Amino acid sequence: MAYDREMIAQTLKVVRHCAVLGLEVAAISDDSLTLKLPYSSAIIGNPETGVIHGGALTTLMDTACGFVIPLVVGRLDICPTLDLRIDYMTAAEPGKPVFGRASVYRHTDNVIFCRGVAFQEPGETIIAHCVATFMRLAPESLEQHP
Repeated sequence: MAYDREMIAQTLKVVRHCAVLGLEVAAISDDSLTLKLPYSSAIIGNPETGVIHGGALTTLMDTACGFVIPLVVGRLDICPTLDLRIDYMTAAEPGKPVFGRASVYRHTDNVIFCRGVAFQEPGETIIAHCVATFMRLAPESLEQHP
């Protein structure tokens, strides 16, 4: 079964924290995925400035990195996050959505390495960039053994 835009969109609706944040698929290719985090009052970290909370951006980037994996490896494995490093470069402009684009740059049988950037408009200043590693658990490894 192909892991495509529609499957990702449906999964984002089922995963509770993704649904609460309103994450959407913005762009998809064979080797990258861009998710959109709509601006809302629920994700404001500083009420005085309206700047988005870093936790919402972290979730955006972790989700984009995790969801790009099946596009590259060709199947839907369970891949928990082992490590996620995010460098925040600047605050997002209030009132505008943030996009998180991720790609896999190396994968082995056990570990997958991703990187990503957060931005508001293509070609604009990068808000944050990240690197992440995920453990690859094939579905058959989760089967119950007597």
